Amino acid sequence: MNEAPADDAFFMARALQLARNGLYTTDPNPRVGCVLVKNGLIIAAGWHQRAGGPHAEIAALAQTADARGATAYVTLEPCSHYGKTPPCCNALIAAGIARVVAAMQDPNPLVSGRGLAKLQAAGVAVTAGVLASQARALNRGFIKRMSENRPFVRSKLAMSLDGRTASASGDSKWITAPEARADVQRLRAESSAILTGVGTVLADDPALTARVDFAVVQPIRVILDSRLQTPPTVQMAKLPGRSLILTCSDDSDKQQQLTAVGFEVHRLAGHNGRVDLQATMAFLAGQQINEVMVEAGAVLNGALLAENLIDELVVYMAPCILGDGGRSLFHLPGVTTMADKVLLKLQDVRQVGGDLRMTYAANE
Repeated sequence: MNEAPADDAFFMARALQLARNGLYTTDPNPRVGCVLVKNGLIIAAGWHQRAGGPHAEIAALAQTADARGATAYVTLEPCSHYGKTPPCCNALIAAGIARVVAAMQDPNPLVSGRGLAKLQAAGVAVTAGVLASQARALNRGFIKRMSENRPFVRSKLAMSLDGRTASASGDSKWITAPEARADVQRLRAESSAILTGVGTVLADDPALTARVDFAVVQPIRVILDSRLQTPPTVQMAKLPGRSLILTCSDDSDKQQQLTAVGFEVHRLAGHNGRVDLQATMAFLAGQQINEVMVEAGAVLNGALLAENLIDELVVYMAPCILGDGGRSLFHLPGVTTMADKVLLKLQDVRQVGGDLRMTYAANE
């Protein structure tokens, strides 16, 4: 690979900005941006907007009549295979692109290095690894699905200053202020799916939709319901889009009642009477789900954390106290001593309205 000139980072940063335009719409595809540069000037730009639509490179090439001799800055290795669209490598070569700078290699086994090799074989100069960490952060769900066969899992939690998610009576509306709740809607919009447990469904009857004022591919709604306790009358059954129930129950009557109102019911392996969480993640990856947002209670959050299946925790802390009778964030019966404690890495803290939003990385 060629050594990157000093201005490569500048143009790649612009390509990454463009890629973020697809943050809420590209699922299950990655978010990708591209700029074409000639004589130090950007002559065209584009980004991938929606699965099945033009890839970023094609969108950029469509903006110029003459790309010969230009450098293409792309946030992900150009594809080299036929999928829903033809290979981007072919288009770049045919357009006379002289050099391609990719932020990172594509983790998709169908591409993974083949695109860069194809470009080089055609005489195109290739550089890879420019702003790679930023590119990986933008598509961490796609990368995890391709490399580990499971989605990136983010758990959203709201708590009081003393770490309670609800009062002793079970009341939890609302711990946080409207600004924090609006911020959660954006996190939902960014997610491929929202995962909850049947306990939350029975207690709150949530819709699990992203209520935002911009274009979004609505997340798939997923309920873990080991014994098929979900009532057919819940509001999720009445909403457009996909609502899934994952179970280990073989009760065909309950399954028929739920499928009759629009749920997709899938039977997975069980573990100690509950849906196996490892099997759940593999199933969700098979559904081409890149990023999962967990909105659930202490039992499911504790089980996911205990099995190292939470990658990120987003905790909203409100300036209130609910007392020691309130409900906790996690049910972790295996944590009994300081040696058992779960360690997290603080990534970000910011104020959202009157609340604090703290982002922690797990599994690091």
